[in-house]
Amino acid sequence: MRNVVVLAAGLALLSGCAGKSLDRARPDEFAVARQAPLVIPPDYALVPPQPGAARPQDAQGQTQTLDALFGGRAPRSAAETATLGEAGVDAADPGIRSSVGDPGTNVVDKGAATRAIVAAPASDGQDARATAGGTTAAPAPTASPTPQP
Repeated sequence: MRNVVVLAAGLALLSGCAGKSLDRARPDEFAVARQAPLVIPPDYALVPPQPGAARPQDAQGQTQTLDALFGGRAPRSAAETATLGEAGVDAADPGIRSSVGDPGTNVVDKGAATRAIVAAPASDGQDARATAGGTTAAPAPTASPTPQP
């Protein structure tokens, strides 16, 4: 009997969804914006654009975007100018990025420890040991996936 009451209540609730009362007339969200009216240009002696030439409004838009994002070029302070002068900003090689990866480029020797670290084979770190104050600390034992009886 209890199941019949629950079933009847469920059917009564579902029958309320069958009506078309929720289909109200709504405004079309894509038709809300009005289109701008056509404007006749004030100068009828316009020259047609040259094929392949850059559009003048594109460069202006790019400049406006950079100015909006970064605020345009700010003048350097005296401290920044002095720091850049000491660093030799005028003596920088413009092609330095292409010569850095060259195998013939001389590099600074960082020592035996750095060479050992770079030359070490890849490992999962299970054999790592640390030495501090003359004592060696072994890595912590890992938990086994199956419980021990």
